[in-house]
Amino acid sequence: MGIVEIDDPADERVRDYVGLTDVALRRRREPAEGLFIAEGEMVIDRARRAGYRPRSLLVGPSKLALVPDDLDPGIPVYLAGPDVLATITGFEVHRGALASMCRRPLIPLGDVLDTADRILVCEDIVSHTNLGAIFRSAAGLGMDAVLLSPRCADPLYRRSVRVSMGEVFAVPYARIDPWPAALSLLMDHGFAVVALTPSPDAVALDEFSARPYEKLALLLGSEGPGLTRAALEAATIQVRIPMANGVDSLNVAATAAIACYALGRPMTAR
Repeated sequence: MGIVEIDDPADERVRDYVGLTDVALRRRREPAEGLFIAEGEMVIDRARRAGYRPRSLLVGPSKLALVPDDLDPGIPVYLAGPDVLATITGFEVHRGALASMCRRPLIPLGDVLDTADRILVCEDIVSHTNLGAIFRSAAGLGMDAVLLSPRCADPLYRRSVRVSMGEVFAVPYARIDPWPAALSLLMDHGFAVVALTPSPDAVALDEFSARPYEKLALLLGSEGPGLTRAALEAATIQVRIPMANGVDSLNVAATAAIACYALGRPMTAR
């Protein structure tokens, strides 16, 4: 194992880990440089098992013994004390272990549509927390893939990965562009595009779930404003989750969980 002690937070060798709390910086750097950050032993292990290759690891002394024995000896393991770690990353690294991982090319949209029959489609979901929760629901509740509009957050951003408990590595995803015109491609592949909306004119979810559809794409809108008018008009049908006590709607991640449970592949097929 190539252990390298880091005493200087400005050491160029740990540049991948600088400013992890600076969202704007990480949005610019990570996709452009072909990397993402996995935080914590479990997430690092999930990423490696999913086929993502580490560029390096950055660990505190208490986590050094947990570095995988089968790690390629050419991958550096940087060792730093808590104060140096905090200065490099911008926060106290309570999990004690970070890995800079190599991204992989995005799956072509056509490949996703050819192999899936239950898809979540996200329009402008910019919250990394909500996006991570959506991926976890997709993985656990019978969805085959996730499609992201051009303005959606990066599912491999550290917070999304952490909230998903590493399930972003288990669910195939692709970008869908131009938006929303490309939704017609889903219909060409036999999908019913289901817009989830609080509109009182929409079909109730329990009623819709009783209808037989071979392929479904569940369309989720951004936090707050929900789906744009253009996306609603591009959908095959609008569906609502009935609400009580005057509550208008649910958080988008909660909506995704309920819709996935109701409309995902049957439990016997999962």
